[in-house]
Amino acid sequence: MRPEWNQATGNSLVERWYDGVARHRTIAILLFLLTMPWWIPHEALAVSILIFGLYAVGFNLLFGYTGLLSFGHAAFFGGGAYGAGIAIAHFGQAWLGAIAAGIVTSGVLAVLIGLLSIRSRGIYFAMVTLALSQLVYYLFFQATEWTGGENGLRGITIETVGLGPYRLDFLNPTVKYYIVLFFVGLALWLFSRILASPFGGVLEAIRENENRARACGYDVARTKFLAFILSGLFCGLAGALYALHISIVPMDLLHYQTSGLVVMMSLLGGMGTLFGPFVGAATFLLIEDIVSLYTPYWQFVAGLVFIVFVLFFPRGIWGSLLAWIRR
Repeated sequence: MRPEWNQATGNSLVERWYDGVARHRTIAILLFLLTMPWWIPHEALAVSILIFGLYAVGFNLLFGYTGLLSFGHAAFFGGGAYGAGIAIAHFGQAWLGAIAAGIVTSGVLAVLIGLLSIRSRGIYFAMVTLALSQLVYYLFFQATEWTGGENGLRGITIETVGLGPYRLDFLNPTVKYYIVLFFVGLALWLFSRILASPFGGVLEAIRENENRARACGYDVARTKFLAFILSGLFCGLAGALYALHISIVPMDLLHYQTSGLVVMMSLLGGMGTLFGPFVGAATFLLIEDIVSLYTPYWQFVAGLVFIVFVLFFPRGIWGSLLAWIRR
């Protein structure tokens, strides 16, 4: 006879399932993302969710795991997009070289902004990053010959992607999705390795108690600076992929609203989690895509949803679900 279900057995099964998923969380996330084009309204939206989810992952490394709130991450997202766009439009680089150029551009910006801001703390750090990000916005806005100014950078359409002897149609939304997913998967694998390393442990120690981490002998300033650079690199990759996705780089990508957007997505999904940023990005972009069909005031609905989660579910959607599973 089949053994009867009991509470102890149920708890042990849930615990084994949770531990198994936690150990292989990157694989579990990628398996889920593989299916996203099947249930998202259209593939272009699925690509945007991937890219903005990666953008939020980069921000999450700094805020969710290190405890540093930045209001200037638009500089890295937009910088990565402009780096890739300029490489294609002005230097005729191929798509892979353009992505590398976007990452390098955001890395340079992260080093410069980090050197000027990382010594500050709390709200002062947030304000310094915001001010420096707006300085980057102004510089790119004035460099009209390179960036297109307020009209944005155009002429970066990628029609095909070469992989050895094969040519893939990048204008096909499904093909584009899985190409972007490949880079997102590499980024998630690297992100997971960072968190599992001793460096990742130091980041969480700084988040929990910076003074205690310093008393334990860790170089807190250097660790935060490295975390800031890594965060900028992840966001730069997302920006470069976004430029290839929409074939244009609008100046709005460098605006402070783009910095606020990633804060909202990260809080909606759940800070300090690997999958939460994608949940937050999907929630926000689905609200924009669906609600905007019925009313031009979709941002009011998005704001209400955000307020509800901040007040009643501060861990975010995915963070609250994980807490419920643990209980």
